[in-house]
Amino acid sequence: MKSKDIQVLINGQEFKAKEGELVIDIARRNGIFIPALCYEESLKPYGACRMCIVEIKNEGVKKKITTSCTLQAFDGLSIETDSEEVLKHRKVLLELYLAQAPNSSKLKELALRYGVNRTRFRQKIRDDDPLNNSCVLCGLCVRVCSEVMSAGVINFIGRGEKTRVNTPYFEQSELCLGCRACAEVCPTGAIEFRDDGDIRIAASWSNTKVELKKCSMCGKYYAPVKLDKKIDTLYYYKDRDDELRDMCPDCRRKAIARKMTLIAENEVEKYAK
Repeated sequence: MKSKDIQVLINGQEFKAKEGELVIDIARRNGIFIPALCYEESLKPYGACRMCIVEIKNEGVKKKITTSCTLQAFDGLSIETDSEEVLKHRKVLLELYLAQAPNSSKLKELALRYGVNRTRFRQKIRDDDPLNNSCVLCGLCVRVCSEVMSAGVINFIGRGEKTRVNTPYFEQSELCLGCRACAEVCPTGAIEFRDDGDIRIAASWSNTKVELKKCSMCGKYYAPVKLDKKIDTLYYYKDRDDELRDMCPDCRRKAIARKMTLIAENEVEKYAK
């Protein structure tokens, strides 16, 4: 069933939307910044970090603070993204996260945006933390590894203050695809990968090592072998050109461009005769 077109008010300005659309998506589409640490479009939202809170301001409705990543739009919805109440809560949250992840430069930048440059809470520094004291336990890395990549390499370990994210028993994992999806969704830049020759090392995940594939054209190592094999099993790659399958993206683009050029030249010759 097609969603109904509606109108919503954000910070007093009217915007078009679809009924049931998430408020955070509507705001961001229209250039309105709403911070979030646990929101990722490819995953089902669950409002864990609370950073994306907004205040509902509809007449006749009790003012309410709620997460914009779980708030579904309805016709006439009116919200404020930076009301006095929202900012008060958001600043406290940022102080808590600065205590949780004191080494995250990304988190510090976000905090400064709201005038928060220190925290009144005790900072949790671990000298042996593989995530460099930059993890806020948002869970995005765990979820994308399990729900999107179907690998399940990492998970939450421990309870309470001792909770961490890593591989089981902090041992190297044979399940890791080396895809770096976890690092891409991490909001605080806590996850580290590095390539060393033909090996990709997941430094954050117990130094798990994944073999890299070599480009048949330029000889550059460019993709994890396990990931390439997994992608190759997907239906839309079954008919991939064998000549292109072992090339890195740069060489593949060049090869395709050459083929298209030859096809165009042949067509020109046909019409010229």
